[in-house]
Amino acid sequence: MIILFNFLILAASIVGLWLGAQWLVESATRVARRLRVSELAIGLTIVALGTSLPELAVSIGATLAGRGDIAVGNVVGSNIFNLGIILGMVALVRSIIVSPAMVRRDGMVLVGAGATLLFFLRDLTLARWEGFTLAAMLAIYLTYLFWQREALDEELADGDFQSSDILRLVIGLGMVLAGGHFLVNSASEVARWFGFSEWFIGVTIVAIGTSAPEFVTSITAVLRGQFGLSAGNLIGSDLFNLLGILGVAAVVKPLTISATALHSLPLLVGMSLVLVLLMRTDWKLSRYEGAALVLVGVVRFVLSVYG
Repeated sequence: MIILFNFLILAASIVGLWLGAQWLVESATRVARRLRVSELAIGLTIVALGTSLPELAVSIGATLAGRGDIAVGNVVGSNIFNLGIILGMVALVRSIIVSPAMVRRDGMVLVGAGATLLFFLRDLTLARWEGFTLAAMLAIYLTYLFWQREALDEELADGDFQSSDILRLVIGLGMVLAGGHFLVNSASEVARWFGFSEWFIGVTIVAIGTSAPEFVTSITAVLRGQFGLSAGNLIGSDLFNLLGILGVAAVVKPLTISATALHSLPLLVGMSLVLVLLMRTDWKLSRYEGAALVLVGVVRFVLSVYG
């Protein structure tokens, strides 16, 4: 009886994720129209911040508990998963057309953020002033995004903005986050019923589940032809993770990590740089390039499970 209940929750969570993503993308598009900014800017900010909340909760909780490895590992692992498997799968569904701004500005900021974090963690600690520096970098970047007010680079076909769109955006985001939360819990119970270990559940279901908001939101957006919102959500989420989450976490309490926790960070910087180069070719991320990103992400994921 309990396993049937968990299967029902699992199904309801998936439905909630997709319905919430629909509301989130539609309302975010209208908000972009109202604010006179591009969908890319909305994807990089409002949507990215919302879909990063699971990582924020995990990393802040780990920091307060004195578990720096989990705080940093959660962010770095989530970012690699976003840039590899999720972005690659989105490109496999439909080639992603990117703008020069996404490549030259946002892509290079992502590379710079990863390199800065790698430099700060060279001594295996992230001090308060370093955390403040990361958070300040994010604040400057966001201020520039909205100050620039770049013209809309995509046709918005979801109608005019209405005041109810703010509520729809909040509800849609809430549905996506709640769906991801219950998806992790119910899937974990089902996995236990089938006899899988806690370790396997942690590095598979929980890791994938915390990235579910980014995945469903980006897939929904790209299927609607809203490429800026789709890719911007993933790049923006990674920026919030690196600069915002770890920055705030270090300000709350300085982080200390082990040498093994640092191993994946150079891979993240390298993946970010490769992604920028791939997007620069013909200003799009093709299905073949998406397949390559998925392959890298899967190899890294398998190594983390069995390594």
